[in-house]
Amino acid sequence: MELLAIFTTAFVVGFSGAMMPGPLLTVTIGESARRGFSAGPLLVLGHAVLELVLILALVGGLSIYLTRTAVTHTIAIFGGAFLIYMGYGMARDARAGRVALDLEEAGGSDGTFASKEPPAEGAGKGRSRMHPVVAGVLTSVSNPYWTLWWATIGLGYITMSLKSGFSGLASFFTGHILADLTWYSLIAAAVAGGRKFMSERAYRGILILCGVFLVALGGYFLYFGLTPEG
Repeated sequence: MELLAIFTTAFVVGFSGAMMPGPLLTVTIGESARRGFSAGPLLVLGHAVLELVLILALVGGLSIYLTRTAVTHTIAIFGGAFLIYMGYGMARDARAGRVALDLEEAGGSDGTFASKEPPAEGAGKGRSRMHPVVAGVLTSVSNPYWTLWWATIGLGYITMSLKSGFSGLASFFTGHILADLTWYSLIAAAVAGGRKFMSERAYRGILILCGVFLVALGGYFLYFGLTPEG
């Protein structure tokens, strides 16, 4: 994958996950109402620090194995299957009206597996007095679905990005984090400004398009994993 392709697809996949209601969205809304716009970027900073540490740990300890053809293809197959599952669930729930962008109460949806950050009991509670960066770290690490996402899709991206060296890995991480920063900054600005910036119809339409994209990207991952090199 070329660097631009890695960056672009990582951004779209990251943006798709960020848009789904979940713990980090809930905390962003609450903190932005209390602290103002800066809470959004600060929460993403904590989220980004945690993910950077995770990526460096994965690459540092597993880079020798992740670059092997058999390992790369196996991870691509699992990651591709999960992308298709996630994309289908996202599009299905959006089309059925089971997801909503509620800036007053970021509830979850029945299709929690369509999101990188599903609703969790007590999400956003007990963290209002924490610094947003710390809250960003704890909200992410306490979410079991975050671990599942990185064990499948994230790990698949890492292995494929490493084919372009560390510049590929940097392109993936940059695109992924910029997606989170873009969405949560928009949410923080909307909450701090006391307005809703997107209609429910537009929101669900974007989710459907993102879901279709994820299914297509998952198909590419599967094709890569099932096609022998040479």
